[in-house]
Amino acid sequence: MSPAEQAAGEQTRAPGGLIIFLNGTSSSGKSSIAAELLRILDEPYFHLPVDAFHAMRTRQEMPPEQLNAVLHNTWRGYHRAIAGMAAAGNNIVMDHVLSAEWRLRDCLDLFVPQDVVFVGVHCDRAELERRERGRGDRPSGLAARQLGQVHAHGLYDVECDTGRADPLRCASLIKEFLADRPTPTAFQRLLDKRRG
Repeated sequence: MSPAEQAAGEQTRAPGGLIIFLNGTSSSGKSSIAAELLRILDEPYFHLPVDAFHAMRTRQEMPPEQLNAVLHNTWRGYHRAIAGMAAAGNNIVMDHVLSAEWRLRDCLDLFVPQDVVFVGVHCDRAELERRERGRGDRPSGLAARQLGQVHAHGLYDVECDTGRADPLRCASLIKEFLADRPTPTAFQRLLDKRRG
């Protein structure tokens, strides 16, 4: 590619899209908030939940060590798919569970910090357990096991409690935040903290 072609390509490249990063335990209400966000946001957004990536995987039985490797690669691929969609100029609602520290580190390495709105989706243990029983598609106690790690990093741009506010109220809170996003973002502060 000639320098002129390269320069022309850079001029037509779309600016990065915004990533609304919903982080919370299983059954915390992330997907319900995402559905409301898609309904009320003014710009086009894609809801890309990590569960959709897991649902695409083959259902064959595999030994635990192979399954662990496949799961790890799925999460890594998910992060890169989000980064790629955003780099192409798409706005994303990301629905994830940061129940392992490496997942946050991976996202910090991949995402443009000023293009991430980091949202903590909270819910108390009793309500999580009630929702889990009602869903019937999650192992009992999964959300409770995730509670200790999911919010361990401590910093968010926006936080909501789905035990106290319905999904529309949570989505509205996020939409209000988008109108005047302060800097540095939570992602930038986490990245700075990591770099020391």
